[in-house]
Amino acid sequence: MNSFFKNQLEQFQEKNQNRGRLLVSCPDQPGIVAAISQFLYSHNANIIESNQYSTNPEGGRFFIRIEFECPTLKDKAQEMKQQFAEIASKFSMEWSFRPVFEVKRTAIFVSKELHCLLELLWEWQSGDLLTDIALVISNHEEARDVVEGLNIPFYYIPANKDIRAEVEAKQLQLLKEHDIDVIVLARYMQILTPNFVAANPNKIINIHHSFLPAFIGARPYERAYGRGVKLIGATSHYVTNDLDEGPIIEQDIARVDHRSNVEDLKKIGRSIERSVLARAVKWHLDDRVIVHENKTIVF
Repeated sequence: MNSFFKNQLEQFQEKNQNRGRLLVSCPDQPGIVAAISQFLYSHNANIIESNQYSTNPEGGRFFIRIEFECPTLKDKAQEMKQQFAEIASKFSMEWSFRPVFEVKRTAIFVSKELHCLLELLWEWQSGDLLTDIALVISNHEEARDVVEGLNIPFYYIPANKDIRAEVEAKQLQLLKEHDIDVIVLARYMQILTPNFVAANPNKIINIHHSFLPAFIGARPYERAYGRGVKLIGATSHYVTNDLDEGPIIEQDIARVDHRSNVEDLKKIGRSIERSVLARAVKWHLDDRVIVHENKTIVF
């Protein structure tokens, strides 16, 4: 582990050893908030932040995210999970209970374009992206020097459609060995197979330009320029088997006009891509995203 990050991690864990997060999705009905609050109160927990949303109070879906402080959480987290499972069963909840000191382990996949990777590494170095970047995997060598310069393991695995199964077998093995919680596709220009996606549900975060579906495939900026587009954007989403159609986490845009040439569009697009991806990854790491069907609720 990078020594700088190790020091950051130790300080973060010490500061947050008694803090936890609870995410819940369930059919809406009376008593949900009361049951959760009573459970936390019974463990002498103090609610620090609470956000909730209901699609429809009558027969809809209810979502809530709670962050709390609980004395000696580090010692009793497992016991609290077991106890909360009874409440979850009563209300048919989909839920996660996570101590904040359990920092997620991240794998970053990248190809030749490094702007999104560099943004993530900068946010990580500055302490604004609290995750253990366990490894970087690439089908090109361009990122090796910057990654290994930060003492992060770098794995070069050439990939193409003819050897995709073999490549993904190696990647899945590495993810297992490094106990990875989240995978970030920082401009990784390879299509993932259904097997790979199924092995990592709602754990793979992707970024791409927002010209879809108008400009699918190669040279989207050139074709967008040819049509005189007035907006440049980027979308970050969870990966599903429907290419570039998974639940959207974050999007952003910038206006352009006739004075912008193709290179201007690309430069603006790269800037938006890296900021949108960084925000999406942060929200995931902070347990702020709940996936429901093909949408997200972001608290």
